[in-house]
Amino acid sequence: MPTLEHNALVEMFRDTPELAPHFLATLFHVDVPRHASVAVVESSLDQLIPVEFRADLVLELRDASGALVLAIVIEVQRDEDPDKKFSWPVYVTVVRARKRCGTVVLVVAPGADVAAWAAENIDVGLGFGHIRPLVLGPAVVPEISDPAAAEQETELAVLSAVAHGNGPNGLAVVQAALVALGRLDQEHAAVYFQVIWNGLREPMRQALEALIMERQIEGEATFPPFVQKLIHRGKLEGIREGELNGRRDTLLRLLARAGIALTENESARIQACTEVATLDRWIDNVLGAKTSADVLS
Repeated sequence: MPTLEHNALVEMFRDTPELAPHFLATLFHVDVPRHASVAVVESSLDQLIPVEFRADLVLELRDASGALVLAIVIEVQRDEDPDKKFSWPVYVTVVRARKRCGTVVLVVAPGADVAAWAAENIDVGLGFGHIRPLVLGPAVVPEISDPAAAEQETELAVLSAVAHGNGPNGLAVVQAALVALGRLDQEHAAVYFQVIWNGLREPMRQALEALIMERQIEGEATFPPFVQKLIHRGKLEGIREGELNGRRDTLLRLLARAGIALTENESARIQACTEVATLDRWIDNVLGAKTSADVLS
């Protein structure tokens, strides 16, 4: 079932699709084809691949003439799932055959163990061929502890905080990411903050709270105001409401993309829902739904 962290990381690439080829070039040192545009095309993937093999996101890179030069299938993976070793080759071969262009799978896996598992070559039969996913995990994502560098690559700084936030330099990495969030609109910044916070273990949470409280006492406002406000309240009371808002927003976006209209009462019902499990169920229901009644059942 999709989580706030999963959806937020998918939305990161949906909102800024240029990140994917940028990461391929800078982190994996891949020779990305020259391209003039990057576009999200998950609706096309729905037509190409059966529902049981649906990916999180698919991007198309086109050159100046409009010709396809590369397709990138993006998957967010927070746990090991043996089925993925069978579905990822499907993405590559089907998209490549239909679109007539090179295709790669880019897996976002913040956990070191899951990232190592995801990066394994997938043998498609008797050793005669294999698929190699490219994995954005702790071994590839750098530790960004310089606030200036974090502001230049805010999304990468967020991934760095998620991947390395509990490590030896975790406090500096998280601090740099939180400073960088100040350049984003508050909605995106709040979601990314929750993703970072949810990935931190208790000792690091306590260290972060102490650091921000210390900066407040000293009058050094180095963090975005909403972060200072949440920490000042002690136990981040806004986290639960942020999770609910994140799920409501995801549900509404999926409904819009599916062309499913809502009545005023149905919209009010979604906004009034305070049960995470119910919102998660409705999000799952969008897949294959024809009407709003199918979703809100």
